[in-house]
Amino acid sequence: MKTEINPNETSRRNAFNWWISSTQPMVTVVKTFNVGKLRKASKRMGIKFNTLLCWCIGKAASTVDEFYLLPEDGKMYRYDKLAINVIVIDKKGGISMCDIPYSDNIRTFDADYQRLTALAIDKCEILSLDGYMVIGTSALPQTELDVIVNQYSGTLNNPFAVWGRYRRSLFKTTLPISFQFHHAQMDGLHACRFLNNLQAEINRL
Repeated sequence: MKTEINPNETSRRNAFNWWISSTQPMVTVVKTFNVGKLRKASKRMGIKFNTLLCWCIGKAASTVDEFYLLPEDGKMYRYDKLAINVIVIDKKGGISMCDIPYSDNIRTFDADYQRLTALAIDKCEILSLDGYMVIGTSALPQTELDVIVNQYSGTLNNPFAVWGRYRRSLFKTTLPISFQFHHAQMDGLHACRFLNNLQAEINRL
C-alpha cells in the first residue's frame, strides 16, 4: 500500500527540504562484492545468478526502513511492500520491464521471477505492480563494468542497482555494483548499511 506522509514528521525532514527541489538529487555509490557463494548457490539451487542477486537485494533492502520511502512529485510516500524491477530483452528485440514482488521465500520469488519475466518477454510491455516500493535493477553481463551512472535529473527517484559481468580469479569471484538513490530518501550511511547487508545476504547463501 502507498500512503502519503508528512516528511516533516519523519527523520528525513531536513534531507527532504534540502534535496526535493534539487535539479540533481541522485547519489551513486559503488561497492565490489565477493559473489563466489552466490555463484555456487546458483548452481546448487538451480536458480539463475541474477535472480538470486535480485532476491538478495530485496532481502537487504527490507531491513533498511528508508527503502520504504519515496519522494515523488514534491511529496513523500511510504510503502509497506517491496518489489524488484528487472529489464529483459523481449521477443521483438527491444527491452521490456517487469516488477517482481519481493518475498522472504526464495523459491516463491524465483517462481514469480520466471513467470513475470517470461510474460514481459512475450507481451513486449512494461508490467508494473501498484502499491509496491520498486527497486530498479539492470544486469549487463555482456562485459565487465567498473561503475554505471544513471540519469541524475530526479525524474525517476526509485533506488537503482546496476552490474555487469562478474570477474573470476583463482581464489574468488567479484562483482562491482553501482547503487543510486535519491538523497531525500536516504543518506550515505543508509546506502552503506544496505550494501553491507547485501554482502551479508550473499554470504548466507
